Amino acid sequence: MIRETYAIFGAAGGIGSRTCLMLSDLGHQVWACVRPGGNSGGLLDSERLSLAEVDAENWEEIDSFFLKLKNDDVALSGVAVCIGSILLKPAHLTRREEFDFTLNRNLGCAFGVVRAACRHFMKTGGSIALVSSAVASHGYANHEAIAAAKGGIEALVRSAASTYSSSGIRVNAVAPGLVETPLSEKIVQSDAAYESSRRMHALGRIGQPDDVASAIAWLLDSRQSWITGQVIGVDGGLSRVNSRAI
Repeated sequence: MIRETYAIFGAAGGIGSRTCLMLSDLGHQVWACVRPGGNSGGLLDSERLSLAEVDAENWEEIDSFFLKLKNDDVALSGVAVCIGSILLKPAHLTRREEFDFTLNRNLGCAFGVVRAACRHFMKTGGSIALVSSAVASHGYANHEAIAAAKGGIEALVRSAASTYSSSGIRVNAVAPGLVETPLSEKIVQSDAAYESSRRMHALGRIGQPDDVASAIAWLLDSRQSWITGQVIGVDGGLSRVNSRAI
């Protein structure tokens, strides 16, 4: 296996941290990008990872990170953006600040990283993996804001994949169902909500971070050189399979 170098934004989260460690376990060099002063998720204690503090909501900081890699002659192979949020509210009860936060944390961060990464990869090629959600392709009640943000990510994937294909840049995404992470803690801690969510997934369980991390690692791998513009459901069948008998 070729040893490659990857940058993972949102590395302190449940999916991001597992993606970092999974890629490291495969022998790759990994830059774990976390918010300044944020919870590193224990990554600071790992000697296998290079830690970088980057506010992905600030495009100037993203640009500075990629410039540093370039100046240090780091041969970056791929980038993943595992930054997100969850908002379960109907549109008529959603405040403007909640909508703005949801859009910026999900779509805004993804766009900022895609913008900088594509500039960085223009001459060398590379891979980009984003995180969407099953709610972007199937209607679920009380998900209007997050569905709009994740739907934007999927549209971004297709357009960027087209724009930068001639430069050898691949852009893809994974679309998880409900995954048991700190972000979904309020949902999975409720026995009733957990059981209801579990039954919605045809495979009969809530997702684990490794389920999604392994798909991200696979998409980033240069051996998947003929895959671009795709959104891969990693959702236990949530978006495509009816788990209830008719």
